[in-house]
Amino acid sequence: MDDSEVRGSPRQGLTSATLGFFIGFAGVVLYGPVASEFESAMGLSGLALGLLVAAPQLTGSLLRIPFGAWVDDVGPKRPFLVLLGLSIVGMGGLAVLLTVFYPDGLTMTLYPLVFLFGSLSGCGIAVFSVGTTQTAYWYPKDTQGTVLAVYAGLGNSSPGFFTLLLPIALGALGLTNAYLVWFGFLVVGTIAYAAIAVDPPSFQLRDGGLDAEASRERAKEYGQELFPGGDAFESIREAAAIRRTWVLVALFFTSFGGFLALTVWLPSYWTAVHGMDAQSAGALTAVAFTLLAALIRVPGGVLSDRIGGEVTAVLSFVLVGVAALAVVTTRNYTIALWATISLAVGMGVANAAVFQLVPKYVPEAVGGASGLVGGLGAFGGFVVPPVLGVFVDVYGTAGYATGFAVFVVLAFVSVALSERLYNNQPTIAADAVPADD
Repeated sequence: MDDSEVRGSPRQGLTSATLGFFIGFAGVVLYGPVASEFESAMGLSGLALGLLVAAPQLTGSLLRIPFGAWVDDVGPKRPFLVLLGLSIVGMGGLAVLLTVFYPDGLTMTLYPLVFLFGSLSGCGIAVFSVGTTQTAYWYPKDTQGTVLAVYAGLGNSSPGFFTLLLPIALGALGLTNAYLVWFGFLVVGTIAYAAIAVDPPSFQLRDGGLDAEASRERAKEYGQELFPGGDAFESIREAAAIRRTWVLVALFFTSFGGFLALTVWLPSYWTAVHGMDAQSAGALTAVAFTLLAALIRVPGGVLSDRIGGEVTAVLSFVLVGVAALAVVTTRNYTIALWATISLAVGMGVANAAVFQLVPKYVPEAVGGASGLVGGLGAFGGFVVPPVLGVFVDVYGTAGYATGFAVFVVLAFVSVALSERLYNNQPTIAADAVPADD
């Protein structure tokens, strides 16, 4: 094989992965910023509203695990396109539904379809694990921290931007046209990803006819240092048999699952409790919570390296618990705003701390543990909003604030689990810990 048979460059791999993640991850806020429109049109209960805004997280969290594993067999481009394609189907179905039935015909009888299309649209959220692998395989080990921070930081920002833009589009275009524009964005973005995405060298060489070992050796000439480590599903099974993995899943359930849950729930909180319009509530959620929590993961990772992931996690979850308690007990706008900012800081830093702990506590199955922690932990984004909705059904409007008691409980359980990790740290020889891949 000659050099021309390997296309692309590390920068192209990073750019395409970040683009695909940005496009797909926006599905987190498919319903949240305009939840009041669906609530009034369909007459939704608090529980039904919570399930609806969380629908994209159902597929977006659980599909991370199998699709992340599939990358090691076929490369990242195909899984990326399948997930984004499913999102297009979901968004297209929703656009048709709104075009035909909204507003007068969008009744509770159509709720199962709205939920189904939301779940399909959320498939794009799962590209996180695919893009992480695509980025890691393109770059050498000594640059992993930087490039993965760029990938995660920029890609994670899309829910913040869409939380800000969707209510504006709602006011300017109406609900149906706003989703038609989003559908067009998703289609164009997927085509752009398909045009520029390139699989890492070893996958290209293998597709060109070389066997796995030969493609691996040849790929090293192009700078690739990280490679599939064998049976990805076996790594997941091995990690699942280790108790420490489930402690980390629980911690990420609170931090990242909580981040996803609040990203879709806070606009409803600001509207119901503080009387804000949808556009203002979306803008406040985007700036004070979603974008801040995403961007602070980078310094959170630096802090975890300096003082230890366990200590960082304890401090972060204490902050989350205190901030959530403040939201429960206050109706003062200023206090609630600062509590929301504190929730963003606490959850964002905790997200970084938990993943800093994965290779330390599950060194024998880092890949599998990362998949379980990332996938099942993110499942909190689906579980928590319906629980918050139950508080609304029981307490009325006050339930939008009282429901934050859920985060008080989750935070202090997470503090206890983090302290237990700190007090029972494993003694691992330096050469026994695998490189962070």
